[in-house]
Amino acid sequence: MLPFARVTIIGLGLIGSSIARAVRETMPTVRLTGHDASAEVREIARRLDLLDDVTDTAGAAVTDAELVILCVPVGAMGAVAAEIAADLPAEAIVSDVGSSKESVAKALREALPGAIVVPAHPVAGTEQSGPEAGFASLFHGRWCIVTPLADGDAVAAARVGEFWRRLGSNVETMAPDHHDRVLAITSHLPHLIAYTIVGTANDLAEVTESEVIKFSAGGFRDFTRIAASDPTMWRDVFLTNKEAVLEMLQRFSEDLSQLQRAIRWGDGDTLFEHFTQTRAIRRSIVDQGQDDAAADFGRKHD
Repeated sequence: MLPFARVTIIGLGLIGSSIARAVRETMPTVRLTGHDASAEVREIARRLDLLDDVTDTAGAAVTDAELVILCVPVGAMGAVAAEIAADLPAEAIVSDVGSSKESVAKALREALPGAIVVPAHPVAGTEQSGPEAGFASLFHGRWCIVTPLADGDAVAAARVGEFWRRLGSNVETMAPDHHDRVLAITSHLPHLIAYTIVGTANDLAEVTESEVIKFSAGGFRDFTRIAASDPTMWRDVFLTNKEAVLEMLQRFSEDLSQLQRAIRWGDGDTLFEHFTQTRAIRRSIVDQGQDDAAADFGRKHD
């Protein structure tokens, strides 16, 4: 039995359009309705035939929904939830795909008092954005973290988990605050570092007229891929999960200082031990199927 017969997607960018495509592929009898604040995006979604119906207002999209998924930047969750409040069926479950969860849970509860809220976070994506960037297999073999509220509906949380399993995700359950600390180190801090390194390299290229960009090595190219992610989304992530990000940033700064001292004093043993540990972590990620072991990170060569 399908977990939901009628699903509404608010926000038709990379994640929202990928959900639509994945539902069409794995649960073709589910009726899909969607909305995006951008008229241009709505027209693209209609042209691509992503959904059964694309509405011009968020409220119209949710009138008969069983599951509503908010695929908008985390800073916009409260405002979008307020837009659908008057039209949301009492039995509908409201979920989301945001990368920070405590702030989202608070925003949704304030905007939708009495509604059934089950926050979630599919840990998947690319640096691309927009409805044309989505693809049905985006969630295959990736984690979706469901973060039910402490006093939430357990049956609703189970239905949301089953929905993501049908899309190919591995599902984990966490408390919202624990999710935010885990993602601060595994996702948010790496993005912050990437934005910093790419910005610094660009500054150096301009100031010294060096060939930093022209001769960028593979590691730098990987940072530029991360740093090409949607700026609105990541601005909101850092502002809404700032406590956890700042905590992890402090720890990172302390560890970086230790490596700085090791380099300054020629302490090769410390460097070798640290690099050996991090190499083992990389191997564990590959062993667990969270990345490809292909040579040169799967880059294509002529």
